[in-house]
Parts: sequence; C-alpha cells; structure tokens
Amino acid sequence: MASSQAANVNLFLPVLHHPAAGEILCHIKPDFASLASDQRDNGYCLEFWGGKFGSDATDRGPLGDKSSLSGTDSEIARAYRNHDGEFGLWLSEHKLTEKEFTPCSGPKSKDRDLEQHRCCSSFVDILQNKHTCFHHDFKKRKYWDITERNRSRFVNHSDHAECPFQGGMNQLWRNQLLAVALEHDEGQPYEHASFSVVKHPANPHLDESLGAFRELIANNPKFFVFNLDDVLRAAEATQDDTLT
Repeated sequence: MASSQAANVNLFLPVLHHPAAGEILCHIKPDFASLASDQRDNGYCLEFWGGKFGSDATDRGPLGDKSSLSGTDSEIARAYRNHDGEFGLWLSEHKLTEKEFTPCSGPKSKDRDLEQHRCCSSFVDILQNKHTCFHHDFKKRKYWDITERNRSRFVNHSDHAECPFQGGMNQLWRNQLLAVALEHDEGQPYEHASFSVVKHPANPHLDESLGAFRELIANNPKFFVFNLDDVLRAAEATQDDTLT
C-alpha cells in the first residue's frame, strides 16, 4: 500500500465515522452539512471510480478507462447533503510524499501512431479532431467527449500551445472529469460534484501543477486544494478527546 493511501485512510475514516463529521468537514468544504450515510457504503467509498463493483464485468466507469490494472479513481469519495438538503459528491486525491501527479501515458505507449496521435496538438485542435488523442482513438476513453461538453470550464486553454494534459495536470483533469460526469449523470443522485487535492503542508513539489490547473480552469470552485493539517485543526476544534 502506497504511503498516501494509508495516510488517506488514517486521516479521513476517524472523521467520517464520528458523529461530528459534518461539523468538521464544513471547515474544509463550506457547503458540507452532513454525511449522506444512505449513499455509497455508509456515505463514502475508498478508491472510487464511479462504477458498481461486481454488477457488470464490462463496466469501465464514467470515463471508460477502468480495468483490473488501471483507470481513473479518487482515493476517497464522500456523499453528502448540503445546507439545502441537496445531494453532493466530493472526491479527493491524497498526496503525501509524491513529487508529481500521474502524467499521460499516451506519448510513451508502444501502440501510439506517431502520425495519427499528435500530442503536440492544442486543446482546440484536439476537440476538432479527437482522434488525434491516443486515449480517445486507440483506448476509446471518454475524456475528450466529456471535456467537449464542458469546455467552458477550461477557460484559459489558449495559454497552452500543446495539449495541456500531458504532464502533471493529466491526473487532475481525469479526476475533475470524473466529478463532472457524475454530476451530470441522470442515473446519479448528485446535484453537485467537486474534486480536491489534500496534501502534506511540507511537500511543495505539487504546487506547480496545482497552480497551472487552477489557472487553466480560472479558479473554478469545483476544484480546490487543502492540507492535511486543515483537517486536524478542524477535528481538534470539536474538543472531543477521543477524536483528538
């Protein structure tokens, strides 16, 4: 088990299993009123990918990329109700010692057609011909289909001459698309879905990619970043000795 996965479990499960979960997590996400314990598995899911375990062996998830070996998932998903009683879904990726987010695997794939799959294409060029993307054309992923339906979210794409999702922003993009896909899925109860990154306050290595992604989406509040210390301080504020 990777260190960030263990840290994620140790940080969030004591909070989610505590009666004051809403009181604590609203300090991180202000619209969080209460854990929707009737959704998912008592309100949350670890290694969440958006599908249903065991129900359909062909289910590849909302992004069409899930398999037994790989795919997009968030380290924890929390179903909640906001202050108006609406269902929300909050996805998070936890980073502890990692120096970068997972980059795109397309440019290094042995199956890539160098003439067809042009990673140097711009955001607009790829939307005009999505088959220039290896993952769309060869892997049949839904990344660019979902992006096209939500292109207004990527406000500052013109700042990037090539595909902005080749490096560290790739994992952020895919997790954000997972939230977007579930928010707009008529088969899901979620009226609001967001994605966040929680990281160790002493790890500055991720800041460049995080800053670039926030710039790309013009600081859209559906994506945000916080430190694990923020959770600890919010939990300590309950003055519950057992939780502390």
